[in-house]
Amino acid sequence: MSRADDKYSIDNTDYTIGQDNVQKWGFDVHNPVFGTSAALILAFLLAILIVEPATAKATLDGIKWDIIGAFDAMFIWAGNIFVLFCLALLVSPYGKIRIGGDNAEADHSIITWLAMLFAAGMGIGLMFWAVAEPVAYFTGWYETPLGVEAKTPEAARLAMGATMYHWGLHPWAIYSVVALSLAFFAYNKGLPLSIRSIFYPILGDRAWGWAGHIIDILAVLATLFGLATSLGLGAQQAASGIEHVFGIESTVGMQILVIVGVTALAIISVVRGLEGGVKVLSNINMLVALALLLFVLVVGFGPALANIPVTLGAYLENIIPLSNPHGREDEAWFQGWTVFYWAWWISWSPFVGMFIARVSKGRTIREFIAGVLLVPTSVTVIWMSVFGGIAIEQVAEQVGVLGSDGLGDVSLAMFQMFDQLPLGDILSMIAIVLVMVFFITSSDSGSLVIDSITAGGKIDAPVPQRVFWATIEGAIAAALLWIGGTEAIQALQAGAISTALPFTVVLLLMCVSLVMGLRTERR
Repeated sequence: MSRADDKYSIDNTDYTIGQDNVQKWGFDVHNPVFGTSAALILAFLLAILIVEPATAKATLDGIKWDIIGAFDAMFIWAGNIFVLFCLALLVSPYGKIRIGGDNAEADHSIITWLAMLFAAGMGIGLMFWAVAEPVAYFTGWYETPLGVEAKTPEAARLAMGATMYHWGLHPWAIYSVVALSLAFFAYNKGLPLSIRSIFYPILGDRAWGWAGHIIDILAVLATLFGLATSLGLGAQQAASGIEHVFGIESTVGMQILVIVGVTALAIISVVRGLEGGVKVLSNINMLVALALLLFVLVVGFGPALANIPVTLGAYLENIIPLSNPHGREDEAWFQGWTVFYWAWWISWSPFVGMFIARVSKGRTIREFIAGVLLVPTSVTVIWMSVFGGIAIEQVAEQVGVLGSDGLGDVSLAMFQMFDQLPLGDILSMIAIVLVMVFFITSSDSGSLVIDSITAGGKIDAPVPQRVFWATIEGAIAAALLWIGGTEAIQALQAGAISTALPFTVVLLLMCVSLVMGLRTERR
């Protein structure tokens, strides 16, 4: 394999990035991928209009749970393989390979790079679940991990360990596999920044035919539907927070208004590009999140600080039992939580992985894995310990709404916890701002990813094309809320998760293909 800017030559086959593109109306698109993806998205929206949202939700939920029930062990073992694969690369001689070649330099500082990882990857989820998930496990809201008795000291410890299990090494390893594979083949081998490029060692020239088209189309659909789902669910949390703080009712209209505002700001950001948009907002997000974390840490100093070693210890102690899908007495819990999460992370991996790949040029593989796998896990330990630890203590001591009523409205859990802290309203307002900015960074980073895939691997898609995809993401989320509310959003989420089954096989093949590529690089 050899590289010469936008052109690569492999096995006597020349291919120029974007050579099959169509330039029209200010767009620069790879016709089979763009056209087919757009048609399938339109067909889905028409189906939602025709079919009752409740019926669609029931049907897609049935498919989702059938997949989770039948392939639970496959999902769990795949997650374990991804963690072991990344750790093996971290300590192997391959760790010295630099993404982009020996002389490549990093485009972003370490702090900015890490900020963009969280902004695209898990920011919204950490805001939504940092309180709700530990409380759910502690109270047995939907079963308990490893069958522990709810509302006991052991349940409190295991609640923190299980929460970290879902937000620690395993999800970041899933993202790492996709991101590292894309970055290596794009920047070291000169292939297009597109999912199909990863499979050139396996597919050969078929990667540029319909086999590759199908891979990229699936990636576009998974990314778009995953983002639309998160926008819909996040809008509900933001609207619930606005109602909680300001008393403005959280209606569907308010939720759509939130989406419209987020989409408008995301369009401005995506027009400004990676440097002037996502990068700036990610740094702002990091500062706001740090301020919120430090403030909550100070006012809840005792339980928050003490929970950090407890959470880390519980995570390390239970990671192996929680990673074993066989002979479990808590089948309902690990299928409803762990397997669901693994499927969700895998369905999101094309989007997050490609964005991480795009901003990771110049890092060695060892630096990459440490930055994408170990640092976010460490930060998440602190975040979950602070928010989840305080929430569990409120429940145990029967303080506030969480202590008296338990976990009712998941979208309000964080705001209810803040109510019992000094300056709770100010904390809630900061949290609302943080949620909104996380929406924006997720939307515009997702738009940049879809732009690249539908532009045949180009990373400089025209502005109208970026605006198109950012608008479509918001429009889908708003349309689903308007048509069917929460049921329509949950139907879309179930559909997105169902795509995780084929993507699990795709990610396992990525590991094989990446090793094949790394072996040629070392020679």
